[in-house]
Amino acid sequence: MAYSELIKDFGRIRSYLRSFYVYGFQHRDDFTQKSARSYDNERRRIESWLGKYLSFRQDENGRRIFLSVDSRQVPENPLYRAFKTKSFTSWDIALHFYLLEILQEAGKAGSLSITGIMNRLMDMLWNLADEDYPDESTVRKKLKEYAGLGLIVQKKQGREIRYAIPEESFSPEGWQEALAFFTEAVPLGVIGSFLQDRLRERADIFRFKHHYILNALDSEIVFEALRAIHEKRFVTFNAGDHTVTARPLRLYTGTQTGRQYLLIESRKRQRLSFQRIDLIEKIAAGDPCPEDPELEERLAFFSSHVWGVSGGNVDTLHHLEMVVAVGPDEGFIVKRLLREKRSGTVEKVDDTHWRFSADVYNPMEMMPWIRSYTGRITELKCSLPWVVTRFYRDFTTLARMYGVDRNYDV
Repeated sequence: MAYSELIKDFGRIRSYLRSFYVYGFQHRDDFTQKSARSYDNERRRIESWLGKYLSFRQDENGRRIFLSVDSRQVPENPLYRAFKTKSFTSWDIALHFYLLEILQEAGKAGSLSITGIMNRLMDMLWNLADEDYPDESTVRKKLKEYAGLGLIVQKKQGREIRYAIPEESFSPEGWQEALAFFTEAVPLGVIGSFLQDRLRERADIFRFKHHYILNALDSEIVFEALRAIHEKRFVTFNAGDHTVTARPLRLYTGTQTGRQYLLIESRKRQRLSFQRIDLIEKIAAGDPCPEDPELEERLAFFSSHVWGVSGGNVDTLHHLEMVVAVGPDEGFIVKRLLREKRSGTVEKVDDTHWRFSADVYNPMEMMPWIRSYTGRITELKCSLPWVVTRFYRDFTTLARMYGVDRNYDV
């Protein structure tokens, strides 16, 4: 089979990139989906996009290729290139120019119906020999696609649908800095990458200490999820070996890992939970969601008591309190407590102590954050006693690792 750089199914490329180049779990001998030649074709395709960002290592199982990116040197996520290599038919590219030219010529004279567009198209194509001309159904689909992208507008006049070029079109000029930041920092930044392709010059002014480039591979999943939220529809998706049908509610992004999560409500059990976006393989919008007047109130209550992305499978809240020592000239500690308290509260106990308290579904999620105040914690209480016991037990284990033989009890 001849090598082709263009692709139809991005889901396959997404899975391939993650398995072989991101996580590095597999190498050539582990490729069992098709023949070894298929592996080589996929490898050459990916290397044509990411060649300078690839490295390799040799182990007992052979050579493993992986993605290696230094965020200090990369102004734009290189994985966006994968979205710009989709395949197309010969008429896809031709109709792009023909249809836009026809509608541009109509200009201020008004919009055109499908009949008018087809007549003008045939006038332009009549002298092409041995060609299978596009039929009306193909042209309609292409016009509908362009209307969805905002390239043209369609409106109904009586029983007829008419098409026209928008009176005003968006120009990205003057938005270079905003686009550069959006492209690298916001979900669906791939949209900004496409807009940047229309610029004569790009703003090369941002570098990110924590650059979560892998989220680019999840852009199609995120788009479908956000569209379903906007249209208030159920979604059905595959996650591992099971299929889930649920109401999508919100998109969350972890501030430490950059990992994206979808907050959903199960259609059958009507229970709120989080689903990792990178574990969703396929997603499709389904039936409209029924009206639920209590949903917003229930969602607001739930969101105010989750610390991370746990809590969807429990109904009980647990109270946690932590008192920390703060010196007279250590106002920055108080500012940090206020900045990072999330759904908790912070109050002054006395001149040298401040109390943080929160009611959450899963207090164990707070442990990494609480441990960051080690050396300042003077009191720790939780309605689940084993949480406090675990904290001090872990501290005792750590002390012994450094040769300090001492028990830190509650």
